[in-house]
Amino acid sequence: MVKLRKRKVPHVAADLSTPEGRARARRELIWSDHGFLRARFQNLHQISPEMWRSNQPSPRQIEAHARERGIKTILNLRGVSTRGYYLLEKEACAASGIELVDFQVFSRDTPTVETIFAARDLFERIQYPALMHCKSGADRAGIMSVFYKLFRQEVPFDEATEQLSLKYLHVKQGKTGMLDYFFETYRRFNQATPKPFLDWVKEDYDRLAVKAAFLETFESRLNIDRLLRRE
Repeated sequence: MVKLRKRKVPHVAADLSTPEGRARARRELIWSDHGFLRARFQNLHQISPEMWRSNQPSPRQIEAHARERGIKTILNLRGVSTRGYYLLEKEACAASGIELVDFQVFSRDTPTVETIFAARDLFERIQYPALMHCKSGADRAGIMSVFYKLFRQEVPFDEATEQLSLKYLHVKQGKTGMLDYFFETYRRFNQATPKPFLDWVKEDYDRLAVKAAFLETFESRLNIDRLLRRE
């Protein structure tokens, strides 16, 4: 018997101009996107005099960022969406005079060369003070914070990579450890053949090879864990 795959129905954005649409967008923010967990915990950190990082901010928190911190730019690292969290964020930024910049990155994949150089250029053209966020503020905000430290502040590599740590709720033992593996690959290369990070990215970095090496290591570790649990 052939199983028919269910056709994925595209998500239709809520209409914020109607009470029903606004209520739906808020439900999507609070329940579907787990906004209720972020109501009291923002995972908010100031990583320089001009830059903050956090999890997904609510409209009320965006208003507070503008009022209390003078935030001029918010970098949304989740990308454009039809979901309520994004629609309400976009509206709140416009109301507070904040420029919303959509710059999608991924937490379970190695970054592309194009994304890395685009991040460098992004940090040079946005207005500050700025805040960058993903959903949890741990992984995508983490890798972009490393890039910010490297490109904008030009701090030492080891200091920059501290932005990917448990302090910010980043867990390297899971698949998000691919981000740590990416930076560790450069660290090992640089120890043997000293080269600036961006030169390595441009001339030596093989994104798919780094990803495959991580997944092989990750799967081997999972198999060992399963074996130990069975015993």
